[in-house]
Amino acid sequence: MKLPIAIQLYSVRDDMEKDFEGTLKKVKELGYEGVEFAGLFGKSGLEVKALCDEIGLVPVSAHVPYYDMLENPEEVLKDYRDMGCKYVVVPYLTEECRPGTDGWDATVEGIGKIGKVAKEMGMLLLYHNHDFEFLKIDGKYALDILYDTVPADILETEIDTCWVNVGGEEPAAYVEKYTGRAPIVHLKDFSGSKGNGPLYKLIGIEEEETENKSTFEFRPVGSGVQNFPKIIEASEKAGANWVVVEQDDPSMGKTPIECAEMSIGYLKTL
Repeated sequence: MKLPIAIQLYSVRDDMEKDFEGTLKKVKELGYEGVEFAGLFGKSGLEVKALCDEIGLVPVSAHVPYYDMLENPEEVLKDYRDMGCKYVVVPYLTEECRPGTDGWDATVEGIGKIGKVAKEMGMLLLYHNHDFEFLKIDGKYALDILYDTVPADILETEIDTCWVNVGGEEPAAYVEKYTGRAPIVHLKDFSGSKGNGPLYKLIGIEEEETENKSTFEFRPVGSGVQNFPKIIEASEKAGANWVVVEQDDPSMGKTPIECAEMSIGYLKTL
């Protein structure tokens, strides 16, 4: 592995809530060099920076709710600037502002506005995709429309390779497509298929139960269907600075920390 490995702390969110400092120390012990935050659990950016410095972790980036950044970007992004994050990320879009809705055009415009503020504050905005951006509008994926509309100097990619696969595209090829615009690549594995059952419940989003059950399951990296040697090679070719392990929900009878350990253990063999 030439690329440094970070972990998206949403993967161990319950541990973070119970023991913020202890969990950061644990992921460092597992071999992760950096972290991507998903909430600060009441701590200030300067407090988090001091902890990361002490433990020896790089605060690479942070997932920050879209509406929070849109409403008051300078105030919200200040903590992440204080932490030393180079990147801030739009992590998810709620239904009313996704592609295929009346809110999509305003979302693209809003992302552009946030990107400009992030740049002024010395950071770079990234967009983290799911599968719903692979809706075609006039024959073109909404995700590609976003990147074609918002200039690269204020918006780059955080390609989630699991959701690219679920969306119907080949992950490695999609990473390479954004060569020069892909500083962080999300390594996420899965098994099964999307089916017709509620899928986003797995990432903490409330969905109505249906009779159709999805066989989809998030897995530790290297334990599912993804071709990670190919994805990592593509990430290197694309000029990525980091790869980030993310597992939204533990599986295989393992705890979140055990899953994180399995993921980095596999990556260290490559």
